[in-house]
Amino acid sequence: MNVFPEKRKEVLQTLLSFISPPGKKKGCLSYCIFNDINDKNIFNLISEWETRRHMDLHIRSERFRVLLGTKSLLCEPLKIQILTVLDSEGIEAVNFVRKKETAFSL
Repeated sequence: MNVFPEKRKEVLQTLLSFISPPGKKKGCLSYCIFNDINDKNIFNLISEWETRRHMDLHIRSERFRVLLGTKSLLCEPLKIQILTVLDSEGIEAVNFVRKKETAFSL
C-alpha cells in the first residue's frame, strides 16, 4: 500500500485494527503489518489463514470491506496477492537435503 503522506496515520490506524485482539478472526493464524524502511508511506499487510475457506470468509467480511475502502487514501492502486501452500515441510526436509548434499560433495 503506497499511502498519500497526509493519510498515513489514518491508514495505519485502519491496519492496526486488523491485528488487535478484537480483530482476531476464526482461522486467522497471523496478521502482520510491515512498513518499508526506505519509505514510511509504504505498508504491506500479510495474513495467514488455516484454510482457504477461512480466508474467503474474511474477504467477504465487513472488516475487509473497510480495508478495501482505503483505496482512496493510496497513491497507486491497491495490490493484493494471494499465495497458497499445498504442502509444507519442516526440519526433516532440511536434514534430508543436507545429507544428500554431503553425499554428492564427497
